[in-house]
Amino acid sequence: MSADVILVIVIATALVFDFTNGFHDTANVVATAISTRAIAPKPAVAMAAVLNFVGAFISLKVATTIAKGFVDTTAITTTVVFAGLVGAIAWNVITWYFGLPSSSSHALIGGLVGAVIAAQGFAAVNGDGILSNLIVPAVVAPPIAFVVAGIAILIVYRIVGKLRPGPVGRGFRLSQLASSGLLSLSHGTNDAQKTMGVITLALVANGDLSAKGFHVPDWVVIASATAIALGTFVGGWRIIKTLGTRIIKMDVAQGFAAQAAGATVILAASGAGYPLSTTHVISGAIMGSGAAKQVSAVRWGVAGNIVTAWALTLPAAAIMGAAVYAASKLFGNGAIGPLVISLAMLVTLAAVFIRRLQQASPAPVVP
Repeated sequence: MSADVILVIVIATALVFDFTNGFHDTANVVATAISTRAIAPKPAVAMAAVLNFVGAFISLKVATTIAKGFVDTTAITTTVVFAGLVGAIAWNVITWYFGLPSSSSHALIGGLVGAVIAAQGFAAVNGDGILSNLIVPAVVAPPIAFVVAGIAILIVYRIVGKLRPGPVGRGFRLSQLASSGLLSLSHGTNDAQKTMGVITLALVANGDLSAKGFHVPDWVVIASATAIALGTFVGGWRIIKTLGTRIIKMDVAQGFAAQAAGATVILAASGAGYPLSTTHVISGAIMGSGAAKQVSAVRWGVAGNIVTAWALTLPAAAIMGAAVYAASKLFGNGAIGPLVISLAMLVTLAAVFIRRLQQASPAPVVP
């Protein structure tokens, strides 16, 4: 009975993480279109939510990598999964509070790895898997998006440079709707699968699924897709402002190039099963589209702050995941620890959201 209670808590916590992933990463898919006035904020967020939901059903390769690629599945318990999720949620909320577009993907993996280390030691961590499936893609993907977006904007400017600004601007605003939609679809394809993988891992640890032959139940796919879509609809306006207006002052052509480059890289990674950070990719694409036009157009100080948040995410979430596991074990091996921590987390989240919403304006400010 106790194990089943913990499993229910883990599934609920995973869906809370998925929700925070959605509102934390809304900026990834709508910031550029909003900042260039290609679409108003509310329709942009609604469109992103729908396409995030649809994208979650395209592939399950990333879910498989999350469940099997980073830790020894025999070392996983439902309490370990719970601790990793809470560590990831804590880091997501901290970076959202300060408006930093950090990686929800790295927060999830970091929290899970930290909890596993606290429970079983470093031997239970798949170092090769972390290097090949997480670190290398994290290092390679943003520069690729940077270069692709830079080349794209140079080609675009060469094609339309002598045309009348009015018709060109209207054309690119329509193009941005398409590229923003594709980016939203790719985001759902990559990010919703991470929660699917974690829930499936918990089901295996609890004995509800066999470890042989990885399979994500349909209800897990639907629940994860719904949670990330709802989170996207709520939106993370502070991060939207950082990505949409503080890195560069974007025109519609740059917005189109950044979105198209970002979507291309994310879809390619999803097809290969890499749990890519969509935040890394779209930030790199935005910087590339700005630097190709004029290097000084990029506010490199803001970009440096974003890079710092990326570097801190994996170890910070790991420390939090380990701390949550240790706190849970103070209450024994039953469900009391996860239950107490869940209640404390819900109270804290409610207080943080209420405080931030009281301070926030209803929509992002676009200069």
